Amino acid sequence: MRPSGIAFCLAGIFALWIGSARQHAEAADKPNLVIFYADDLGWGETGAFGNKDIPTPHIDSLAKNGVKFIQGYVAATYCSPSRAGLMTGRYPTRFGHEFNSVANKTGLHLKETTLADRLKSLGYATAAVGKWHLGGGPEYRPTKRGFDEFFGTLANTPFFHPTNFVDSRISEDVRKIDDDSFYTTDAYADRSVDWIEKNKSKPMFLYLPFNAQHAPLQAPQKYLDRFPNITDEKRKMFAAMMSAMDDAIGRVLAKVREIGQEDNTMYFFIGDNGGPTQSTTSHNGGLRGFKMTTFEGGPRVPFIAQWKSKFPAGKTYEFPVQNLDVLPTIVTAAGGKVDPTWKLDGVDLMPYLTGANKARPHETLYWRFGPQWAVRQGDMKLVVSRGGSGEPELYNLATDFAESKNLASVQPDKVKELQSLWDKWSAEQAEPSAPDAPAKAANKAANKKKKAAAK
Repeated sequence: MRPSGIAFCLAGIFALWIGSARQHAEAADKPNLVIFYADDLGWGETGAFGNKDIPTPHIDSLAKNGVKFIQGYVAATYCSPSRAGLMTGRYPTRFGHEFNSVANKTGLHLKETTLADRLKSLGYATAAVGKWHLGGGPEYRPTKRGFDEFFGTLANTPFFHPTNFVDSRISEDVRKIDDDSFYTTDAYADRSVDWIEKNKSKPMFLYLPFNAQHAPLQAPQKYLDRFPNITDEKRKMFAAMMSAMDDAIGRVLAKVREIGQEDNTMYFFIGDNGGPTQSTTSHNGGLRGFKMTTFEGGPRVPFIAQWKSKFPAGKTYEFPVQNLDVLPTIVTAAGGKVDPTWKLDGVDLMPYLTGANKARPHETLYWRFGPQWAVRQGDMKLVVSRGGSGEPELYNLATDFAESKNLASVQPDKVKELQSLWDKWSAEQAEPSAPDAPAKAANKAANKKKKAAAK
């Protein structure tokens, strides 16, 4: 080989080395991002939120090393709308995603941009592992909504022999798992750890929405054996499922620690809605109401964030926050810039957690779930909920977090003020189950074509 050829070869190798070094430097500059999303987990469950009967050391460690939000909310009171809010940073009612029926019929509105879409544009490897519940049709699945990879179920499922299961590494086909040893919570931990190992040289976003603690209550014997002193069989099964989920979270934390990325990883642990106490025993910690109500037991959930290099450790944050805040917080941390045209309802929590901004992240929060609704301004909440009087009820959450003393009759002006706020907000929301614009346009075009053919 002539010297010029050797020089050319060396130059090429050097360029590749520089490119690789730059890529690794860029990855190091961006935090890894992990969201653990629990299903039907009551506010009073986990050790960090007062449960003394079911040890959850790994979840508790997130609070010990990060921030516990005692007034953490979700923007909807059950499964699919809650996820729609998390993935978009917008009230799901803004785009008609008010009920689970949206996911059953279509899915997350195709005009909405997901958190995964936004992170993928910032150079992130993205994976969804767990329960999706934002649409089962091909165009609504995770791999069409910003995720490189999906391993999990498209909707609710048993824990053993799960149905509507997709492993995008194999194919996008939906199947049922027949393997008797397959338990969703354990399998999700296996896949998450494997994915982290495969993508450790890149900035990573892992979305891990467990189907735990949703019914049907199911757990392997090895987890049931941890609770010999719980005599109620339903509660024992719930405890076993919680212990399995905590173990799964612990395995993810350990893997991130193993690859040397613990300080450079932002975690969120959030429940998707309040616990359905009667069907699963899930405790809401003294809050009134439960899943699918607008009393506090519906939208207030366990909510924790950890980022060792940035967030304070062991902090309890007392102002209200929402799952809608996750998207702007994460995008900003990843080096992106939130554009006002996105019309987000969430805010970047970083300045509030560091103390740079001592105000409330939200002065007013809203909920709408069919005839049930609520508005919270400051500490005053006006609510119409299943299990209530049927009329707007007023509560001061600063002194009455259990919503036991209705102040509506003694503060009629405040009732009127909050009712007006909610009416204005509600008028801005879309009709429930609004069809996707692309589908609507396609139907319109098809009908036009049929009419033309008929002529």
